[in-house]
Amino acid sequence: MKLPIFIAQRYLLAKKSHNLINIVTWISIICISVATFAMIFVLSVFNGFNEVISDMIHQLSPDLNISATKGKTIDLKKFPLEKLEEINGVEYVFPTITEDVLFKNHNKQQIGQVKGVPNDYNKISRIRGTILNDTTFAVTNNGTNYGTPGAGMAYFLGINIYQPFSTIQVFVPKRGNASSFKLENSFNSSKLIVTNIFSTQQEIDERLVLAPFNWLSELTEYDELATDVEVFIKSTSQQDNETTSLKAKNQKPKTKSLNKIKKEIKSILGDDYKVQDQYEQQETLYKMMKAEKLAVYLILTFILIMATFNMIGSLSMLIIDKRKDISLLRAMGADNKLVKKIFINEGLLISVVGGIIGLLVGIAAVLIQQHFGIIRLGNGGNYIIDAYPVALEMADVILVFVTITIIGSAASFFTATKSVEKMEDISLNAR
Repeated sequence: MKLPIFIAQRYLLAKKSHNLINIVTWISIICISVATFAMIFVLSVFNGFNEVISDMIHQLSPDLNISATKGKTIDLKKFPLEKLEEINGVEYVFPTITEDVLFKNHNKQQIGQVKGVPNDYNKISRIRGTILNDTTFAVTNNGTNYGTPGAGMAYFLGINIYQPFSTIQVFVPKRGNASSFKLENSFNSSKLIVTNIFSTQQEIDERLVLAPFNWLSELTEYDELATDVEVFIKSTSQQDNETTSLKAKNQKPKTKSLNKIKKEIKSILGDDYKVQDQYEQQETLYKMMKAEKLAVYLILTFILIMATFNMIGSLSMLIIDKRKDISLLRAMGADNKLVKKIFINEGLLISVVGGIIGLLVGIAAVLIQQHFGIIRLGNGGNYIIDAYPVALEMADVILVFVTITIIGSAASFFTATKSVEKMEDISLNAR
């Protein structure tokens, strides 16, 4: 063991001549531990909420969404749907239409989006899982067209799914130069019967209604056109075992498989189409979540810096307390560089010990919350989850430990350098 680290370790563990220095040292360790605990726990809570939001987005979003780089629509006559369906790992390829419309139910109106999907959309288990009052749904049945609004849209329109013959009237602007003076000349309109409601992310719930693709194609006057083509990838279990169990379908595809399929689709389609994964489809939302996590990390880092002031005070008092030891070391031939190293290592040991204690307690608290849900989300209420979600990421543990080490090293170096130099000046003046 190197001499500076050995002496620093002895100073940390040994009893000082003044009991106050011991107390301040342990206060420093506790303060750093608390700040470290707060960092790892709060960052894990952010990870948990990010996972919840990501899972909610995953429920109703395709694994890959294809849209035209120029214009709004895709010509299905020219689009190679069959080639995409033949790609290894692709489960479904669905053309869809998404259009801004006006919804009306009796005297209530709401602007939102209607999404036309084929009837086979109900084969996707994770989409069926969003339906509140049933595990299945159909957009058409025996020639009847059904609409499935989000929970927020249903609330805005005053829709009661348990009331027989609940309907939504949909108004879509006519294509071309339609007259704006007469409602019947400016809009195409039709009705949808509502028997189901879906619930996922709030933003989607409040603006979207699922409807039959052919019905919406006729209403919007899109002849053999679509606004998007959605690609659903086989889950991890399906690709490994070729099983189609409900549990397997609810799993997300492997990132490597997804990226490989995405590249293959791009090579088939060329530059005329955009191929976006779920992150790219919700890029703004994911960037906002990352920015929020970064802001919280910076705030907690500032708190950690404040906690190191206790360590600076403890180290300064220790240097004063060990003046005789410093004089003895100098008499034995030690230079200022060695003396500084001793106290820099001392400050670093205080930071690292406090950091490790905080990390261990924080990791234990995260695991307890993850498995037992001790901290609840209020007393009752309509929450998607009952307890605060947490997710421990090794990258966060490493980041927090590196942050503690850097802050502790900087504070120790500054304190040791200034204090030792000041003591040397005092010693020279005394001579």
